[in-house]
Amino acid sequence: MTSNLIRKTDIGQFLQLSAIIPVVDVRTPLEYMNGHIPGAVNIPLFENDERALVGTSYKKEGRRKAILKGLELSGPGMHLKLMTAMKTAPENRLLVHCWRGGMRSEAMAWLFSLAGIETYILEGGYKAYRNHVLSVLAERKKVIVLGGMTGSSKTHILRYLSSMGEQVIDLEGLANHKGSAFGALGQPPQPSSEHFSNMLAAEWSKLDKNRRVWLEDESRNIGTVFMPDQFFSHIRNSPAIILLINVKNRLPRLIEEYSGYPAEQLKESVMRISKRLGGDKTRAATEAIEKQDFGTAIEITLSYYDKAYMYGIRQRQGGQIIEIEADTDDISTNASSILEAAGRIRL
Repeated sequence: MTSNLIRKTDIGQFLQLSAIIPVVDVRTPLEYMNGHIPGAVNIPLFENDERALVGTSYKKEGRRKAILKGLELSGPGMHLKLMTAMKTAPENRLLVHCWRGGMRSEAMAWLFSLAGIETYILEGGYKAYRNHVLSVLAERKKVIVLGGMTGSSKTHILRYLSSMGEQVIDLEGLANHKGSAFGALGQPPQPSSEHFSNMLAAEWSKLDKNRRVWLEDESRNIGTVFMPDQFFSHIRNSPAIILLINVKNRLPRLIEEYSGYPAEQLKESVMRISKRLGGDKTRAATEAIEKQDFGTAIEITLSYYDKAYMYGIRQRQGGQIIEIEADTDDISTNASSILEAAGRIRL
């Protein structure tokens, strides 16, 4: 009877159904934390240490002993797992996956079916989903990259363009990091690189391929998050619009953004680039922070970042580059200039 409530489905149908049916990830909390399908709920069959014990039993004593060990460990908490599933499935339907779509998924699907929950198991499990993510991120779009030196308000401009109906993906927003040594200040913890790519693929797949999409110019890593090679190539090989604003016009916004953080956090951020700044500039920047002379400290660090950024521009592999010199940091004014330049790009 319960088998009639359990079905298997491929990754394409699984993701289509996920728009209307909750997704349950039955892997361990650690596996889930390292990366999961965005929006999935974790109802683990085993806790982290329990899965290790079952794996050890399988290697040393074989499959049957491992199954018995698994039942011994998971059995006492089965009613709690079922109660959580019932709360997660208001319409008595769930999508379920483990790592490969094997025993963990099947065991939990059977458990859920006891409560009359219709369950769809993902064939190939999370591994199939990860292959799908990488294939999605390799898909070409009509990308325009927005570049500019630190403090050029690129993120603010992209948000403005988004409000005007342009397609924009906020890479730094997904990574919880602003991209420099100071980028973690005021941000929540970063996701793993794996989960970043999962979230990115979800956004990438929503885009209209017939319209242009804007990305901010980034290096391969944003803080501790690394972009997949397939996606990073879009940034390196697409046309770019580079906004050039002098230091004096960039300073006020940077001072406003960073002067509110504790001096110790700012000095720690300076120390992360001390080898690149050199001893004299590092000391001068940290002393300026101690004196609350944030303008001087920022100018010193910009001397490094500006030089590094312009070097990076020269390393771009292909795609048209349009430079825009701006004498203001006004978001709407610069956004209008950028849109005018975008009109000259063939995609």
